Amino acid sequence: MKFPLLTTVSLLFALPLAAQQDTLHELQEVVVKSYLSKETLLRVPTAVSVLSPQQLQLQQGASLVPAFNSIAGVRMEERSPGSYRLSIRGSLLRSPFGVRNVKIYMDEIPLTDAGGNTYLNLLDPSVLSRAEILKGPDGSLFGANSGGVVRLDVLPLPGDSSRLQAGVQGGSYGLLHATAAYHQQLGNYGLQLFQGYQQADGYRQNTALRRSYSQIGQRWEYKPGYVLKMLGFYSDLGYRTPGGLTLAQLGQDSRAARPATNTLPGAVTQKAGIYNRTVQGGLIHEAQLSSRWQHVLTVFGANTHFENPFITNYEARDENTAGFRTYLSWTNDPATSAPLHWRWQAGVEWEQTRYDIINYGNRQGKRDTIQAADKLTAGQYFYFTRFHAQLYRWTMEAAASINYYHYTYNRNGYTKVAFTPQLMPRISLSYLFNDQLTGRLSVSRGYSPPATAEVRASDNIINTSLAPETGWNYEAGLRLLPASRRYMLDLTGFHYRMTDAIVRKLHDNGTDFFVNAGGVNQTGVEVEGMLQLITPRSHGVIRGLELRSSYTWSDFYFRDYISGGKDFSGNRLTGVPRNVVVTGLTLYLPKAVFLYMSHNYTATIPLNDANSAYARAYQLLQCKAGWHLPFSHKYQLTLQAGADNLLNQSYSLGNDLNAVGERYYNPAPGRTYFGGISVAL
Repeated sequence: MKFPLLTTVSLLFALPLAAQQDTLHELQEVVVKSYLSKETLLRVPTAVSVLSPQQLQLQQGASLVPAFNSIAGVRMEERSPGSYRLSIRGSLLRSPFGVRNVKIYMDEIPLTDAGGNTYLNLLDPSVLSRAEILKGPDGSLFGANSGGVVRLDVLPLPGDSSRLQAGVQGGSYGLLHATAAYHQQLGNYGLQLFQGYQQADGYRQNTALRRSYSQIGQRWEYKPGYVLKMLGFYSDLGYRTPGGLTLAQLGQDSRAARPATNTLPGAVTQKAGIYNRTVQGGLIHEAQLSSRWQHVLTVFGANTHFENPFITNYEARDENTAGFRTYLSWTNDPATSAPLHWRWQAGVEWEQTRYDIINYGNRQGKRDTIQAADKLTAGQYFYFTRFHAQLYRWTMEAAASINYYHYTYNRNGYTKVAFTPQLMPRISLSYLFNDQLTGRLSVSRGYSPPATAEVRASDNIINTSLAPETGWNYEAGLRLLPASRRYMLDLTGFHYRMTDAIVRKLHDNGTDFFVNAGGVNQTGVEVEGMLQLITPRSHGVIRGLELRSSYTWSDFYFRDYISGGKDFSGNRLTGVPRNVVVTGLTLYLPKAVFLYMSHNYTATIPLNDANSAYARAYQLLQCKAGWHLPFSHKYQLTLQAGADNLLNQSYSLGNDLNAVGERYYNPAPGRTYFGGISVAL
């Protein structure tokens, strides 16, 4: 794999050279907020990546996929418009669709329900202003997970100005994305309103998307140090699902939906799709009780109506979630304890989700007779604590949570399945070698119980024998980040030894079920870097030139896995490419014009546990140009245009793993184009 190695090596050698160049231009300091307090990225002793507002604005805007895939160790897929899957340092075997095994928060409010499922595709991409990705198992503060944690910033920040923004974007295959946002600051009160609408016909048959998204956010500092925040959204999402194709079908017509067989109808006939109407919200109260004590309380809830006409059945679900999260933070007095600075936090999070699930026969997209009906309840709560200390050049963190998880169901009477409480500790240590370089070590334990969609999969059988995933993660890293922000380098190596890995399997009729696959070893290297080749300036033809790159090496394989009389031990982990390189280059020109180009190289991907079929490697080239028109001091007009997959690669952005009949492939579109206009008052 010469290409990814050469790219990474060149990046490693280029970054230190930047220290010899002009450092007059300083970018804003990168701050991490996920660990219950604000910490500078340089001193955070764990593997954290931040998607800044500038990085998000460089992307197309109609999908989160390119932005998240620019982060080392993160893989996001979109099999058809709106059909997201997200993985951090792991396989997608547990997620035929949706997001599992990753805990996602919007500010302090969990977007992930008590059963372990996250409807990330409900959000309009434009509402996201920033994202922090904590990679690897980190349940010490966030509860059960073995993949990682994502914190999304969507609430208004304190400010003095009012602002009205609106934009519209169109593109290939019927893409239309329109947004409008209003932010008003009145003294210590801030109000944010957002409305987004998106539709697309999609590249393939049966891939139409429609989504309407409304959000309200408020921030009120009703007295100094006391802040009340509110977040609420309503999303009405519907998209068709085309289904997977075999390699032969892919060659015949890559735009076709899954055809009928001798025993099953096709996706078009059954009107296969996903329909989700969700209202969710919460209140966050932050109280600075004194210079040393802070209390944070969050209460939240959600209601979801979900329908999924599938090839073999029609599922309808009503879900109701309620929960709270609260913690105390105690900080030492710097005046009396210098040079030691420490912070201690302790709290609890509780969440419960009730599911009313009915499976009908699917008669060409309409409900038929009832096949199965169940009421399930998933409940989890965990106590957590964290001690963070800095002494001279050392930073130390010790954190832990004890997790309780259970589910109940009413088939053949009331049954409760409770898992043994699990301790998830994390110990992290970092050392500041100089004012721009830190080294770090971390040990943490991962724990992820089966999601309700795995306990009761699409075969409608409740699998009470499914055990949680557990394992220990060991990692080390270096982070180079000078005060000038002219360049950045983050290098991480890790080894995660998992036991009882949960793997998706399929019956002959296409319905899925899940089993524990024994042990999995996940060893990897992640590199992220940034270099300002030309610092921003106010003169010359080139006003700035910035390079960003990431490299992921994943040596993931089954340690001991025997299923159906077949031994898969030693095989590569299904769905994980061994090498991924993403590089982006931003060129700033006079008259507020910018050009952005990115390249994504993804190596071959094993499509089944036997490693007998692979998706071939692909290279994606994307470009975008923008122009901020200086019409007046009152408003700003921005024009943008771009193209995706400029090399017209044939690839599948989201494969159906272990698919029956070798229907692995969900072909993505070839070369596509987009353009748009936005105005800000």
